[in-house]
Amino acid sequence: MILRNDHNHSEHVEESHPHQHTHRKMAYRSLKGVLILSALYMFAEIIGGMISGSLALLADAGHMAIDTAAIALSLFAAWIAKKPANEGKTYGYYRAEILAALVNGATLFAISIWICYEAWERFHSLQPIRGELMTGVAAGGLFVNLIGLFLVHKHGEHNLNTRGVWLHLLTDTLGSVSAILAGLMVWKLGWGWADPLISVVISLFILFGAWRLVRECVDVLLEAVPKGIDISEIKRTIETISGVREAHDLHVWTMTSGVALLTVHVALKEMKDPGQILKTVTKLLVEKFHIHHVTIQIEPMDYEAPVECCNLPK
Repeated sequence: MILRNDHNHSEHVEESHPHQHTHRKMAYRSLKGVLILSALYMFAEIIGGMISGSLALLADAGHMAIDTAAIALSLFAAWIAKKPANEGKTYGYYRAEILAALVNGATLFAISIWICYEAWERFHSLQPIRGELMTGVAAGGLFVNLIGLFLVHKHGEHNLNTRGVWLHLLTDTLGSVSAILAGLMVWKLGWGWADPLISVVISLFILFGAWRLVRECVDVLLEAVPKGIDISEIKRTIETISGVREAHDLHVWTMTSGVALLTVHVALKEMKDPGQILKTVTKLLVEKFHIHHVTIQIEPMDYEAPVECCNLPK
């Protein structure tokens, strides 16, 4: 006899995590506000960059243009993630947010490469720059980016999709600060080389944030063990329960930001009150490890797993 427990599975993700639903709803509203601000100021920076002749300002404007597209993509992903599960997609569309975050990370890489290329060209052929106009426009961009960061920062730790937008805004903020510094150096000191140099600094910040975001997205798509979860400790803890002989075929992965899933086979020493052991294991996973979506298979001592199951990691 095999007893299985499927606790709070995919169709109950939002119900079992009401705080996750709240975070997503609030993040969705914040993203809409940031989208409007970014789109409006994007045009101002493009015009200002063209008039002033500043590469740093145009780089910042290009990044803000990507921000606008990234936020629009994130809003679409957040919308489609709310669609309910169906027979074809039993986990629903939650992974759409992870895919959006991955695309945003990839575009950040592309932006940094473009900025470095343009900076290299400028080093060899410095162009006249209107430092005072560059500084003024960059200051306005900084103000807009700070508002955007304030609106979305509290949601970034709960959602990779929102964190992707937050990283875009953060690098844009750093870009605005750098553009202001470059503008002041060009305006007050006549250092034309400061513009392409600051552009390279901007690109390095972009690369750092993009690498972290892409790495986390790939971990989710590869169904790696979530950060902060020690799978060996989970196994040892389950095996300390009275009546449990062994825990094997243990898997923990992330379905979407903040939602971990677990499956495990629990072999018993004897078939004595297996229902109680099932409840004890479930309660332990929820209370100690904060994993609410679990599938547990209870196996009697003489149970032999099918041959094809033996190839799975223990």
